[in-house]
Amino acid sequence: MKPSSPVLDDAHALKCELAAEVLHSSGTLRLQVTGWSMLPSIWPGDTLVIKSAGRGEVFDGDIVLCGRDRRIFAHRVIENSRSAEFGVVTRGDAMPAADAPVSNGELLGKVSFILRKGTRIEPRRSLRLPQRAVAALVRRSEMAARVVVGAHGLREALLHRIAGAKNPRNREVACQN
Repeated sequence: MKPSSPVLDDAHALKCELAAEVLHSSGTLRLQVTGWSMLPSIWPGDTLVIKSAGRGEVFDGDIVLCGRDRRIFAHRVIENSRSAEFGVVTRGDAMPAADAPVSNGELLGKVSFILRKGTRIEPRRSLRLPQRAVAALVRRSEMAARVVVGAHGLREALLHRIAGAKNPRNREVACQN
């Protein structure tokens, strides 16, 4: 594995801090996903629309945005004890273990909806059976995660090509270029 550059790490951390600040100041944030930790609920390229939320506003199954160690992540709440001494416990759907408890200061907001290819998707609090199967597979193998993401990308490209072929206006535009 290639060591990461301190400059890139600093740039990434700055972007994360800026996103957290925008969410705190405006109450809403749109964030494009790059990671795989929430497969198959959230795919790389999806856009999350996040609203500021405190611990009393999140429930088991909600997807929340957290900030820790100069990075941000969106994971599912698996336990919110509502006790002052314990934080919210989260885990990515495709991750094998839970995250360390999230403190009140690290909880940034709650995912209101997901935008995928122009479609608004309401996040579910639990996975359907086929989604649980994919999550379990991805949890066990990085290679499986790569295959799943690649197959999803090919499927999306094929659907986009088919939609373009069915719309004559798209063909005309394509021919003019």
